[in-house]
Amino acid sequence: MVLGVFAISSCKRAATIREIFEPTFSTYKDIADTSAQQSKNDIFYGVLTPVEISTIFSRLGISLVDSALNPTSNSSLYQSASKAALNTGVYGVNFGYIKLFGLSQKMLDYMLTVRELSTKLGIPDQYLTKPLRSINLNMAESDTVMKLMNEAFHEIENHLRNGGKESTAGLIILGGWVEALYIATHVVYDPLSPDPEVVQKIAEQKYTLTTLLSLLKNYYDDPVVVYYTKKLLYLKRYFDTFDIYFKKGDLEIDINNQLLRSSGSAMTITIETLNQIKDYTAKLRTEIVTPNI
Repeated sequence: MVLGVFAISSCKRAATIREIFEPTFSTYKDIADTSAQQSKNDIFYGVLTPVEISTIFSRLGISLVDSALNPTSNSSLYQSASKAALNTGVYGVNFGYIKLFGLSQKMLDYMLTVRELSTKLGIPDQYLTKPLRSINLNMAESDTVMKLMNEAFHEIENHLRNGGKESTAGLIILGGWVEALYIATHVVYDPLSPDPEVVQKIAEQKYTLTTLLSLLKNYYDDPVVVYYTKKLLYLKRYFDTFDIYFKKGDLEIDINNQLLRSSGSAMTITIETLNQIKDYTAKLRTEIVTPNI
């Protein structure tokens, strides 16, 4: 299933390299110590699968907050294809989030929920039945579970594309991205004491959002896609208020894998902008997960 913030067909955007100036936030480990050897970090600027997004959460060492999850009990209430698609993405990210804590039964519950919604979307049961059986046998191996789930998502994505249901795949991506941003801004981000790495991960969605919007342009024949695209364009206004700068000579660009590699970056994002992104994302996410909206 696509979701590829995380790589499905995407607009590959090159980053602008500028000289560093005094930023509002800096994610360089030690700008003053230019002699220190710093390892380079990967920054995704494509759209990842819901499961792949969880690796970002893992690096940040976040805790599990049950209230941040979309309850599995909601799944039976998503009667329309568009709601089922959007929340397939949402539950996929929830699954990846839960996986970080090794909660076997909870992981299985969310995997079964993804299966239930996939059935509503006309996706053959075989794409999830085999992975479910394998997951039951390998539940203790979290890396194996992640690999199996990710393979299932890609199988579903390919099925939708080959069956002419690309807009459904687009809605799954959209739902997953919004859910990931919601968890990042409501579980990881602390407005009273912002962590530079967390700020960077949120700010980097500036690139992802551009890629996602380019992807959704392919599905404008679907009015639901158009509707949510307008919502994302409104969100983009907040991301457009700041820039991200990479130190000259420090940035490497991997177009094929949609990665930027850098020891760090500096950005002009403010607390006010972060809070605006947080608040708007919460409203959009509420609309997506609420059955009657």
